[in-house]
Amino acid sequence: MSKYANAQWKGAKEGKGTISTETKALDHAPFTFATRFGEAKDGTNPEELVAAAHAGCFSMKFAIVLSEAGFTADNIDTKCDITFGAGAISKSHLTVKAKVPGISKEKFDECAKNAKENCPISKSLNASVEISMDAALEG
Repeated sequence: MSKYANAQWKGAKEGKGTISTETKALDHAPFTFATRFGEAKDGTNPEELVAAAHAGCFSMKFAIVLSEAGFTADNIDTKCDITFGAGAISKSHLTVKAKVPGISKEKFDECAKNAKENCPISKSLNASVEISMDAALEG
C-alpha cells in the first residue's frame, strides 16, 4: 500500500502553504507559521496532522485487537496530544474512552496497551517519541 499527500509553500517564513491528500479529505487546506506556532485557527499544521493520524490509527487497531479478543466496541473515542519542541515531536499522548460491552477492565487495559504498542503510527513514532496513554472503559 502507498498513500500520498502533497504540500505547497510560497514565500519565506511569512509565506503560506496548502496541504492536500490523495483522498481529498484535505484539499488545499491552508497552513502558515501562525497556524503552527501561533494561535491562528484558520488552517492546519504538521503536528495536528500527526495527531490525527495517530488517533485514527490507534482507534482502528484497538477495534481490531478487541475483535480478535471476542469483543466489539460500541464506541472508541481517541484524542491525541502531540508535544513539539526544540525542532522535533517529543511526545504523543493518547486519551481513549471506549464503551465495550462485556469486557473486564483488565482485558480492556490489555487490549488498549496492545493497540498503543502495535498500531502502525505508534510503531513509526516509537523510535524517537515517547508514547503514553490514558484509557477509560465507559459503562
